[in-house]
Amino acid sequence: MKTIRLGVIGTGMAWERLHYPAIQELGDKYKVVALANRTKKVAEEFAHKINLSMENIYDDYFEMLKREDIDVVDILVPIELNYKVSEDVAKSGKDFICEKPLAPDMKQAKKYLDLSKKYKVKIMIAENYRYNEENNKIRDLVNSGKIGDAIYFVKNNINCFPCEMTKDTFAATEWRQHPDFRGGTFLDAALHDIAAVRHIFGSVKYVSAFGKPQKEDFNPYTSISSNIMFQNGTIGQYTYYPSGQEPQRPLLGFRIFGTKGEIYLEEKNCGIINVAYNDGTSEQVPFTPERGYYNELLNFYNAMNGKEEISVTPEIEYGDVKMVFDILESIEKRKVVEVDEPHIIDSGINYFFKDTRPYIQ
Repeated sequence: MKTIRLGVIGTGMAWERLHYPAIQELGDKYKVVALANRTKKVAEEFAHKINLSMENIYDDYFEMLKREDIDVVDILVPIELNYKVSEDVAKSGKDFICEKPLAPDMKQAKKYLDLSKKYKVKIMIAENYRYNEENNKIRDLVNSGKIGDAIYFVKNNINCFPCEMTKDTFAATEWRQHPDFRGGTFLDAALHDIAAVRHIFGSVKYVSAFGKPQKEDFNPYTSISSNIMFQNGTIGQYTYYPSGQEPQRPLLGFRIFGTKGEIYLEEKNCGIINVAYNDGTSEQVPFTPERGYYNELLNFYNAMNGKEEISVTPEIEYGDVKMVFDILESIEKRKVVEVDEPHIIDSGINYFFKDTRPYIQ
């Protein structure tokens, strides 16, 4: 199998802390050959770390895209630029990976769906929660009937974005604190949780949501609480509170209640999925946290070499992004919103029910 020669657009925190460590693990499969960043000095500093010569560094990614020795481009730019940069890379004829979400609004998200066919390129959206080991194992537990029929779930995400704004974190970035796109951190971060529950339960019929408004730029609401009905009949509540803390242990976490038992994940880094059965027995299912970046890049490598399909395509990601904006619409208009429309589900191009289980190491 050939090594993928990789060009990178955007060499900031997401590249250095998320994608590059996985690339290092996959060193026999990927080779970084060029870096582009609008602040060239940032790319040069990273190039020194990996002993990449300065002639391979660009502040104009169009110049980098002219190179014939790049097989794949990895796009890691602010959300408002995702569609524009993706379209530019697609026009160059190069296959690419783009960080989530695929676009900052639904108009651009819909246009994104045409890129692969129009320019004949392979595209993967790097939604790592659809590749995380815990979400795939929970999906298997649900689909295998270990807890009987899944009746309802609760998923709680509490974090303190304001607490992280002055630290060396993603929250400290200007474009996240003052986003140039609707939804703020709900589109940026809560999208992961939405992708996870859709990955586990499938397509969504309706959402109904409420939000407590705030004046802070990073998110339009202090907290958002949504009720969700899936096409398979499972219902549940998802709450996102990016301005708070949860000091009480155990955390509410992610709980799925079935006719034969319950699945409980306290948090994504705990390493254990707890399964308790109605007959009094229980089991613990171990997982390795934060394997999504490795698994997604391995999936793309295998897809490029004809060994498997890309698990998270633009079509899959489109459904996740649409649900984010449907929840915001439900809050704003105080109404129940239909998410995955029946005419799409019944049309024969039902990407929402596609098996998206990725390769797990």
